[in-house]
Amino acid sequence: MADPKGFLTTPRETACSRPVAERLKDWNEVYVPGSLLPIISKQAGRCMDCGIPFCHNGCPLGNLIPEWNDYAYREDWAAASERLHATNNFPEFTGRLCPAPCESACVLGINQPAVTIKNVEVSIIDKAWDNGDATPQAPERLSGKTAAVIGSGPAGLAAAQQLTRAGHTVVVYERADRIGGLLRYGIPEFKMEKVHINRRIEQMRAEGTKFRTGIEIGRDLTATDLRKRFDAVVIAAGATVSRDLPVPGRDLKGIHFAMEYLPLANKVQEGDFMAPPITAEGKHVVVIGGGDTGADCVGTAHRQGALSVTQLEIMPKPGEERNANQPWPTFPMLYKVTSAHEEGGERVYSVSTTHFEGDEDGNVQALHLVEVEFKDGKLEQKPGTERVLPAQLVTLAMGFTGTDQSNGLVEQFGLELDARGNIDRDASYATNVDGVFVAGDAGRGQSLIVWAIAEGRSAARGVDRYLTGSSTLPYPVKPTDRSLTV
Repeated sequence: MADPKGFLTTPRETACSRPVAERLKDWNEVYVPGSLLPIISKQAGRCMDCGIPFCHNGCPLGNLIPEWNDYAYREDWAAASERLHATNNFPEFTGRLCPAPCESACVLGINQPAVTIKNVEVSIIDKAWDNGDATPQAPERLSGKTAAVIGSGPAGLAAAQQLTRAGHTVVVYERADRIGGLLRYGIPEFKMEKVHINRRIEQMRAEGTKFRTGIEIGRDLTATDLRKRFDAVVIAAGATVSRDLPVPGRDLKGIHFAMEYLPLANKVQEGDFMAPPITAEGKHVVVIGGGDTGADCVGTAHRQGALSVTQLEIMPKPGEERNANQPWPTFPMLYKVTSAHEEGGERVYSVSTTHFEGDEDGNVQALHLVEVEFKDGKLEQKPGTERVLPAQLVTLAMGFTGTDQSNGLVEQFGLELDARGNIDRDASYATNVDGVFVAGDAGRGQSLIVWAIAEGRSAARGVDRYLTGSSTLPYPVKPTDRSLTV
């Protein structure tokens, strides 16, 4: 145990955010650089090193949290990095983007503020990069086997890195022009600067992983061609089909899916555009969807100079305390204020959009909504609660419905789908097609980054066993394990 009295004597402290007025002028990460360094060792010392560390179970990766907390408390950053990387390929991603179900499972969190696990995690990996501890781990020998990975999001990258380190020759195919998937183009720069992706990609290249961008499997390269070239294939294409809103006026100009809007803002930061083709500047913006993607749209609209930003959610406002049906150590659905919400705008709950209104040129100008409530388990409109919001830009951030099938990938491989419309797989992440595996949202459905990495690692074990007959790679989660799904 790092500090036997740490949880009694040290209050919880988290990273300091830059002032709103300052951070709205740029796209840098919202936190004050270096603000964790003076406090993080003591924060790690709050960990009680519980006899049964429920934080392990709260994390789909099974992160060895008490162990690296102890090393961080002692400022043994090299050892802390080794323990962190033992279960997680990309802690710089999860430490910035994961909602931290591990903290919800922290034993201290039963009656006190939980350990700042996420802040400790990101401090360890940032120290590792600064100190040169995040070095490439090239295999000592090659197996002679080849594997293709379709998709370069967190699941695909985790699978690729694990397979490369196991000695296989791995090629990652990405249909976008840069590697990273939604990490690259779905996550705004102010949540995670892309330098963190870039240096991890360079590490993987040094280990031997090969990357091919601008190639869409099913269109640019057929499934048959891919199977001829490789001994195994991992499909990690994500669940990229956005949920639509089929109401009158949906075809008006100015209504976009979040994944049409957010990538263009990121492309400006990459230097592809001087200004985004879709912008919130000088407009009343309405974001439909109350989740993290919606919050990303809110923060992006603020930085683009929106006149106003309103975020709509069809569900009731969550409470600030656990409900009885979400007891510790489960992940509770609580009201949270993200950095984007700190920057302004209005959040409206229990409302549903009835239709959009446009001008004579076909541009959206207003959104009509009505309040809703649950009656007998069904959402019903409340008469007399209709109102109108000005809206010259509307983003739809209502989640995703599954893997893109328009490119022929599913059909060409001959893949079977499960009852939820995801690519079906067995306990080793293998599909019904010999030598073809699936990991991440493509097989699980829309989920968290930490689940994607865990599934990528697990699928790599399945592929390694398929190629060699055995495997020493870790197996964090089974495909059927949904006990920790948020």
